[in-house]
Amino acid sequence: MDVTIWQWILLIASSLGLFFLSPLAKTPDAFFKATHRKKAPSAFMLTGSLIISWIFAKSITNAANLGLSFGIVGGVAYAGYYLSFAVAGIVIYQMRKKGGFESIHHFLSSRFGKGAMQLFSILIAIRLFNEVWSNTMVIGSYFGEMGSAPYYWAILVFTILTLAYALKGGLSSSIFTDVIQMGLFAILLCVILWSIFSVDDFTIKEALTSGTWSFDLGLNLLFAALIQSFSYPFHDPVLTDRAFLSSPKITLRSFLLASVLGAFSIVLFSIIGVYAQSQGMEGQAAVEVGKAFGVVILLVINFIMITSAASTLDSTFSSFSKLLSVDLNLGKNLSFGRLSMAVIAVLGTIPVFLNAEILSATTISGTMVIGLTPVFLFWRKPAPKISFYLSVINGIVFGFVLVFNVLPSSLIFTTGKYADLLWTNVWGIGACILLYLIPVWINSKKSDG
Repeated sequence: MDVTIWQWILLIASSLGLFFLSPLAKTPDAFFKATHRKKAPSAFMLTGSLIISWIFAKSITNAANLGLSFGIVGGVAYAGYYLSFAVAGIVIYQMRKKGGFESIHHFLSSRFGKGAMQLFSILIAIRLFNEVWSNTMVIGSYFGEMGSAPYYWAILVFTILTLAYALKGGLSSSIFTDVIQMGLFAILLCVILWSIFSVDDFTIKEALTSGTWSFDLGLNLLFAALIQSFSYPFHDPVLTDRAFLSSPKITLRSFLLASVLGAFSIVLFSIIGVYAQSQGMEGQAAVEVGKAFGVVILLVINFIMITSAASTLDSTFSSFSKLLSVDLNLGKNLSFGRLSMAVIAVLGTIPVFLNAEILSATTISGTMVIGLTPVFLFWRKPAPKISFYLSVINGIVFGFVLVFNVLPSSLIFTTGKYADLLWTNVWGIGACILLYLIPVWINSKKSDG
């Protein structure tokens, strides 16, 4: 049978399976907060949901491609983003225990006013919008060339089927299906790695010693990822929404565990790219390795992409719905929540037809929110409203500096790919912290005087 037919069977059957298995949310708490029989998600469910909702199709595609470009160093560099879980887990634990805050929006509106909360909401709405097209485009690429009819049909069918089960249960569906998807991801990844290491001329030692630990060959991205991890998680409601569902203690444990296991999973998936590099392959690493090993492994890789993309997409729909309905209080009922999901599904699919770049969704959005770094690192320190605006707007400016590549070369002290990303973030975060603290210092001088 033609491989394309099997791909369609996997996509449709898995999506319908998740639809029938998903719980039906009958109350706002079940739809927006994932409560089941008045119980919050357990540590096991929360950890699995966190990991798989961040191991999206875009991420594992990037991890494999970075393994192809830089060896295991590329995988470790991309895994640096998973420090985000530990940072968010620790900060939000303290915010809940010592500050009594019930959400990120609660914290921002209490400390910096309604305007700050609204500006933040715009930033995370852009983030969620980007998540839709950047993940569905990966799925489309397995069904046909970009711009072809099969490519577009795969994206549309996948988006509609994922939306169907997200509409059924909201965040309850998202977390329930995440656990299933995490199990599938682990099994399928083991199958792929077993196949790769069964090849006589490729060993674990060769995989672990591949690449060079230099700025030219991957370390620029590693340090950029680690720096961004102090702001990146706070503009991702897929992550932060889950930080307020269970008790603070369970949440902290889940976030720290997800940080380690998520990073480990990404490094393991990058080995697919490392193998591709050892065989002299070019192009999309995961696709080329799948073709090299035949139909079965290609379908397994395809199924991993479907699983991971679906977990992110349903979480994106749930988070956007909660953003409008609960955080912005536009209509805390099931009908409005479900309508919001349909709206982001339609709007988020439009860039697919404009041939947007997948990689830019992570690196650029990560730079544009570096202004959140001092807001959350110094959350205990009272600060005037102007501190928030100066820092956040400065971060957005540096995001555009990266987009238009206008950082002076005299301010870039390393060479190689991602050097501009690293140093734009270094200078940008330094400026954000300074702009945030100057009004604090001025206020303290006034009060002393």
